[in-house]
Amino acid sequence: MKPYSRRLTLTAEEKTFNYRLSRARRIVENAFGIMVSKFRIYRTPIYLCPDKVDKIVKATCALHNWLMKTAMHYYAPVGTMDTDDRPGSWRQEPSSNYIAHVVNQGSNHPSRLAEQRRINYKNYFIGEGSVPWQSSRIF
Repeated sequence: MKPYSRRLTLTAEEKTFNYRLSRARRIVENAFGIMVSKFRIYRTPIYLCPDKVDKIVKATCALHNWLMKTAMHYYAPVGTMDTDDRPGSWRQEPSSNYIAHVVNQGSNHPSRLAEQRRINYKNYFIGEGSVPWQSSRIF
């Protein structure tokens, strides 16, 4: 999903959407970066059928969650994970640069369905899905 273009004058709703999309993207990139740093399978393309890849992702997520609960001080010592104001140490590991190899798979022209989804998310973020601090972040 793409943010609204900054070349245009954006409404408060569009700025809110861009902020929330950016925040979600950062969280996903952090989570994937941590998984890459912990599990070697993610360091190269996985040439398996989607069903097997789905099982690998679920298994590594389950293992990650279990290790976080049972052996966090060994698996993820303090400072490993990102916080709001400090990047985690996983970013300094050589494996963290594998994220840069993800390639754009689509065009620059969203489909009608994609555009409608963006509008739906925008409306959700300013409606029932709004959070108290989002307005202070966009202005």
